[in-house]
Amino acid sequence: MSAQSNPVDIHVGARLRLRRVGLGMSQDALARALGVSFQQVQKYEHGANRLSASRLFLAARALNTRVAWFFEELDGAEAGPAGEAGAGEAAANDAVPMPPALAITAQGWELASLLSEIPETKVRRRLIQLARTLAEAARLARDRRRRGDSIRSSFKSSP
Repeated sequence: MSAQSNPVDIHVGARLRLRRVGLGMSQDALARALGVSFQQVQKYEHGANRLSASRLFLAARALNTRVAWFFEELDGAEAGPAGEAGAGEAAANDAVPMPPALAITAQGWELASLLSEIPETKVRRRLIQLARTLAEAARLARDRRRRGDSIRSSFKSSP
């Protein structure tokens, strides 16, 4: 991902990958549908290159979704000034974009699919908070284990 990649291009690319992987489609198959190389699809997915309107339309057709789907869950701050059409709409719904790394796993796809089916914003927020709490507890446990290992190894090396 380039330092100059636009956050919207990164988001659209992550959504492209999310949908492609969720459908079990290879980069090569999507590339053929778009009339580009699989390397170009990789660049789209990482946000290094942006999709033109016509390619985005073809991608939506190939991935059996709407063009607007690629922009869902886009943080309003990334979309531009609040006066622009659609800007801030996702922020009002408290949507959280999926990290691209999570999009490549079956569990990530399942989690995103299930979360997106829950219509109540408060329930989604609470589930996200639960995940944050569990992740923080796991990080703290890993840190304690690492510190414990380094303390034990220093005792083993002393006479």
